[in-house]
Amino acid sequence: MISAVRFLRPVVLVALSFSLCGPGEAASDKGTVYYLAPTLFDEFQTESMRYIEETFGSIGYTVRTLDAQNRADLQLNQLDNLILFKPAAVIIAAVDYDSVLPGIEAARAAGIRVLVYDRQITGTRVDFTSVGGTVEMGRISAAAVERLLSKKHGAIKGLVLQIVGDPGDSYTLDIQKGFDERMAKHPEVRVITNAALAWEPTNAGDIAEDQLLVHPDIDLIFVHAAHLAVPIIGILEAQGHAPGDVMMVSTAGLPIGLELIRKGWIQVDVEQPLFAQVRGMAMFLDKIVAGDSLATGTYEVSGLKARLVAEKWGPTLVIPGRPVSLENVDEPQFWGNQKPPADTLLLIK
Repeated sequence: MISAVRFLRPVVLVALSFSLCGPGEAASDKGTVYYLAPTLFDEFQTESMRYIEETFGSIGYTVRTLDAQNRADLQLNQLDNLILFKPAAVIIAAVDYDSVLPGIEAARAAGIRVLVYDRQITGTRVDFTSVGGTVEMGRISAAAVERLLSKKHGAIKGLVLQIVGDPGDSYTLDIQKGFDERMAKHPEVRVITNAALAWEPTNAGDIAEDQLLVHPDIDLIFVHAAHLAVPIIGILEAQGHAPGDVMMVSTAGLPIGLELIRKGWIQVDVEQPLFAQVRGMAMFLDKIVAGDSLATGTYEVSGLKARLVAEKWGPTLVIPGRPVSLENVDEPQFWGNQKPPADTLLLIK
């Protein structure tokens, strides 16, 4: 883990991406919400920023985004300094789960509501957490594998290569947990599991090349993020395979994953529900800011059945992903299409 290093106070609120005008500014009487992004380098993060600014702006908050540039020390410094501005709330997608804890505790002590987005923090109390149901995403992926193997063989049997992400990432560990639990019910399915260290696509390609050499009868490759599929497809093409010869399932809902579905290389991608995770926070924000208690139970968020559960670190909204296939890949509900749906946001009263 990266150690928590507090820089001197003169390093304040750097690398900001403000939404100082547009929809979020038009009705800003409820106060300011800061979104502390871990990085704005990848598509998931930039789409998260855009949708948080649009969604929270539409319900009356001014939203300001701070980019930590994947530096835990910078993010902690940003959190320390924004306390001086007394915002209504702070949304954190942490660079490092442990390093940010002192800042969270200081913000809450100052009366600022702290919401955690996407990257779950369990080491201290927070006011709200919105996360994708990664264990459930693993189960949904397993269900897709069951259907694909059954269609090919007439029964749920065959050989599956599972390429997980970095073994230190809870996202991939939870997906593997859900996937392995469900696939264990099928003794005629053999699952070979290897880790692509650091989520590096070339590592995934090396794994696939080695395993296809030893096991040329692999029926399906399950990658825990679609960007890992890119070098694998190159290997399959070099071996003379056409799209669908070796089936593929992925997760995360990345734009590249949706494009590979359209090209026939990936049959199913189980989306991480970015839009729903953001909307889930917005649905409850007024009550969170007011300090009201939140009722646990099942809520519908963007057409998905989410669970609000009381965890020791605070109320946590867990939202399952949707499976994407050729039949529905162009629908705007999927964040990888980068066209947010214009459905009405119902605030929790």
